[in-house]
Amino acid sequence: MSHSLPKNKMRVLLLEGIHPGAKELFERETFQVELVAQALKPEELAARLDGVHVLGIRSKTHVSPATLAHANAQRLLAIGCFCIGTNQVDVAAATAGGVPVFNAPFSNTRSVAELVIAEIVMLARQLGDRSREVHEGRWRKVAAGCHEIRGKTLGIVGYGHIGSQTGVLAEAMGMRVVFFDIATKLPMGNNRQLESLAAVLAESDFVTLHVPATRDTHEMIGARELGHMKRGAHLINASRGTVVQIDALAAALREGAVGGAAIDVYPDEPESSSDAFATELRGLSNVILTPHIGGSTEEAQEAIGREVATALLKFTNAGTTTGAVGFPVIDVPQARGTHRILNVHKNVPGVLGAVNRIVSDHGANIRSQVLATEATVGYLVMDLEHDISTAIADAVANLPSSIRTRVLL
Repeated sequence: MSHSLPKNKMRVLLLEGIHPGAKELFERETFQVELVAQALKPEELAARLDGVHVLGIRSKTHVSPATLAHANAQRLLAIGCFCIGTNQVDVAAATAGGVPVFNAPFSNTRSVAELVIAEIVMLARQLGDRSREVHEGRWRKVAAGCHEIRGKTLGIVGYGHIGSQTGVLAEAMGMRVVFFDIATKLPMGNNRQLESLAAVLAESDFVTLHVPATRDTHEMIGARELGHMKRGAHLINASRGTVVQIDALAAALREGAVGGAAIDVYPDEPESSSDAFATELRGLSNVILTPHIGGSTEEAQEAIGREVATALLKFTNAGTTTGAVGFPVIDVPQARGTHRILNVHKNVPGVLGAVNRIVSDHGANIRSQVLATEATVGYLVMDLEHDISTAIADAVANLPSSIRTRVLL
């Protein structure tokens, strides 16, 4: 069991050049903050985690079960992924250890959507090729194969925050928009949901992918799916690098079956800007290749920094887990004049009864109590009179089901 430390004793480690706005939020509440510009190798990260209460990363730092095991179980409280995805963290292992993982699913939505719209125009006008040719001293003023995007159909695969906003922008540009999602979604504007991926591929002049990296989306766009597309249609992927089979896409581009592509994410990406990069797509005509910059705007990075830092502060200060991935979500105000007990435990029967027996045995009064569960863990937030909270928290921490117990004084 651990007690809450004074904020000026809490240590925060932020890696990979996280926006200074996050540091400002933590320092405003007197947390000790260390900024590191680059990602850390697993062994370096394990060493740096000693005594760290909050870890902030982006997409290049990988937090494995072994890394989590090296972290002091009573020190590391939470992990913040200052990006959309959490694939770089073993979320199951973190959750099993009572460490919630937070991310930023909303803050770079506009930046990615704008990039996709820009790439649609660039592909339609073959601007990447024309720009390269002029840089090389060649003057090729051509109209053949170049089109307006007005009246063309955009197919969106994955109609979440980014997909739906992309649809709104595309419609404002005069495009027709269809989409496919595994769940039924409320269409924005005149966007129209189709019944299958194949239907979207067959109807669209441009296809943009906005899906997470899961077992079902792994290489979901291969030779067969590319064959379902209109001949000469264009593919855009700013989601996850494992979604598209790059060799199949390269073959379809060489054959002219696919008229162009804009790719921002890849199955294997360099760990740093100084590392070399290779892909079969290099050198192909009407192919825009960018280095995973979908959310790389100053506005998005500032918003991400503040969104994730705010979620982490709410957790450290009040136990709030809104925005945590794969972790029970609780967000309730602390009752006045109480201490708050936070208990992460195995999701097994009888835990709440055991906790309430402890409270009863101590003659205490529960001012507020909320329990939420996920597949493997439960999370209990309980407000008690301050004069009895420590003894009760000690007893709760000693229950066989308990994973981690913390008292907010």
